[in-house]
Amino acid sequence: MRRLLGAWPLLLLLAGAALQAQQPAGLPSVTVDFGKAPTGPALSSTLQAVLLLSVLTLAPTIIMTATSFTRMIVVMHFLRQGLGTQQTPTNQVLISLALVMTFFVMAPTAREINQTVLQPLQRNELTTDQAMDRTAAPLKVFMLKHTRKKDIALFLRIAKAPAPRTKADVPMEVLLPAFMISELKTAFEIGFMIFLPFLVVDMVVAAILLSMGMMMLPPVMISLPFKVLLFVLVDGWYLIVGSLVRGYTG
Repeated sequence: MRRLLGAWPLLLLLAGAALQAQQPAGLPSVTVDFGKAPTGPALSSTLQAVLLLSVLTLAPTIIMTATSFTRMIVVMHFLRQGLGTQQTPTNQVLISLALVMTFFVMAPTAREINQTVLQPLQRNELTTDQAMDRTAAPLKVFMLKHTRKKDIALFLRIAKAPAPRTKADVPMEVLLPAFMISELKTAFEIGFMIFLPFLVVDMVVAAILLSMGMMMLPPVMISLPFKVLLFVLVDGWYLIVGSLVRGYTG
């Protein structure tokens, strides 16, 4: 199980290499040489294509479990609920914005993996086992930086695993769920802070309508333009996107 969880980042890198590989005219033969030394044969084009298809299948799960995407998209949905704009922005817009922000946040980690794993692997300077270990290292650094210790301890107790001596010894099957619930907690905290000013606007509008005896008029219809105006005046997108990104890079 630990080997399977640690293998998907390498598959992602190999898929990128497959996109750049020159395709032969005929059907290549399949050779699997995972146990060769660094000077041994490289992965065949057919195997690279298989790895590419595997990564494309697992890409949504990879993005949601090991990157900043979960926090981004949850906060965006909290924002839309707070504004009360129903389907504006649409799900497609929110997901696209969350993906772009995720790529921006994960760019330093991706560059490090490219320099230490992908490029040496293309030059046959690494074995597959060495590439897996080097790939997991920067990802663990990123996830551990944003994972609470109590969440890691929770899953260590559930798995009945011994306490790791160093951060690098935390198993990936423990780190992934701990990272996800830490991200959800942080996203809900940010969502609560986003809801507060909009809640104040709703309460003020409802109190004014009640004092005027206009009880049959839905307060949401009156408060919506005021909430949108407030969001625009404080430059809400700048504040929220800036806060989310600085939460990772600061």
